[in-house]
Amino acid sequence: MPSSLTDTARYLQRLGYDRPPPATLDTLRALQLRHTAAFPFETLSTLLRQPVPMELHAIEHKLLHEGRGGYCYELNRVFLALLSTLGYDARGITGRVMMGEAEGTVTARTHLLSLVTIGGVRYTVDVGFGGMVPTAPLRLDRDDAQSTPHEPYRFARHGDQYTLQAQVAGAWRALYVFDLQPQAEIDYVVGNWFVSTHPDSPFLGQLRVARTGPGWRRTLGNGSVALHRIGQASERTRLVDVDAVITQLREGFGLRVPDHPALEPAIARWLQAHAHTDT
Repeated sequence: MPSSLTDTARYLQRLGYDRPPPATLDTLRALQLRHTAAFPFETLSTLLRQPVPMELHAIEHKLLHEGRGGYCYELNRVFLALLSTLGYDARGITGRVMMGEAEGTVTARTHLLSLVTIGGVRYTVDVGFGGMVPTAPLRLDRDDAQSTPHEPYRFARHGDQYTLQAQVAGAWRALYVFDLQPQAEIDYVVGNWFVSTHPDSPFLGQLRVARTGPGWRRTLGNGSVALHRIGQASERTRLVDVDAVITQLREGFGLRVPDHPALEPAIARWLQAHAHTDT
């Protein structure tokens, strides 16, 4: 697969840069915050049960020309390529999602994020974890709470395993567990294949969308849309029909909704499946 970007200039323009910025920690903070605001997390492809290509040129085309977002294997993969292009010491690592799982559950290794080293200090960088995506790099080798433009996060370490936790409504919640094992291209391919095609994938036939902004997060899932403002109660609205979903995708998340004949029926089935889900 290609290992470099084909349109770095357009990518940087979407992130507010007219020229390549220096590979500093301040730049990394700005890039991560801007990326989670500019490119939504979304699973329209898996809702439609379509293949999710891993080639960089395909991800670039989807994000930069089709007006779409993606999930972790797309967003973090292309962001990692951008960081490498800018001169960062960065590599991919993978983890097991724990959010929403019973304690002790061992999930598949299906989350991709990046490990970035600056001046000998290691940080995790993630732009593809849906509604709880960190909006700043997190220093790996510390266990105290770390502030971000949104929620505080911290790491809990057990041997060579790290658990990323977020503070939500005053409680610490585990998001995912990971280690620093080097990853090969085939590891990404297998993880992406599981997420996009396996019957047990939590994304198959499902619609999940998330985007950040100054002091807020917007999420769509389980038949409703929610606006979470820092320090305020969440505002949730049940999505009553297909038109309401499409309006939210366009206006609430800034997505260019694909013109696909199977999309409206897929959304209708998804709404029916979540008709009685608590918001």
